[in-house]
Amino acid sequence: MPRTSLRIAFLHLAPLPGQIAHNRRLIEAAVTTAAQAGATWILTPELAVCGYTFADQIGTDWIEPQPDAWMTHLCRLAAQWRLTLFLSHPERDRRTTQLHNSLFVITPEGIPAGAHRKINALRVGSESWSTPGTEATAVAAPPLERVGLLICADAYSPGIAESLRRQGAGLLVSSAAWAPGFHGPNGEWERCTRDTGLPLLVCNRTGPDATMDFTKAESVVAKNGRRRLSMTAARSTIFLIEWNLGLQDLATSSYERIPL
Repeated sequence: MPRTSLRIAFLHLAPLPGQIAHNRRLIEAAVTTAAQAGATWILTPELAVCGYTFADQIGTDWIEPQPDAWMTHLCRLAAQWRLTLFLSHPERDRRTTQLHNSLFVITPEGIPAGAHRKINALRVGSESWSTPGTEATAVAAPPLERVGLLICADAYSPGIAESLRRQGAGLLVSSAAWAPGFHGPNGEWERCTRDTGLPLLVCNRTGPDATMDFTKAESVVAKNGRRRLSMTAARSTIFLIEWNLGLQDLATSSYERIPL
């Protein structure tokens, strides 16, 4: 019988900059907790494994082509729980050796189905290590045939979301490390849904980083040009929503909160 709904977990985490081992344990614990709570999809925030300002702390030599040993472990975890995992993780291109800020989709079979490389990566400061991606590609994310992937500031450029719509995406998913304030989100997510007609799920982060405070950052569900749901927590928290696949909309306006 076809699936009619998804239980989606937003891992609204507070990664520590440069603390790879700590952040990996946090992600693994969050994935397991979300799976035990019945999550079918699990979303992670931008650079969850390393924190936003990691390069100043530990450099970039640790970044490998993906899947590396740890991502392979996450693939096995996804297969164990039969879930789709949207995993934000830096990667090194095998051919060019360039580094990218990427968002991977791992299927319930434990197979990386595809990835998006952040296009609107800053060329100075904390993102200067990252080479911008050149195009957005819709990826299969069971049970949907095509999902459009964004990373944070990719929502600035209307053409990125529109290209995903043209590729047949039925839904947009974004990882984010976007703090509120002067340069915070200001209608970009809502505009993506208004321009494309596609709903958007944004998994943001929380907690302080070396240069910014994400404590009041929001994870968001947007549709038809407006926010349908905003979720925030001062500490690492899992937010669980029910998603109606037939309507491509929230099955209920409430959500569940699981502190970590």
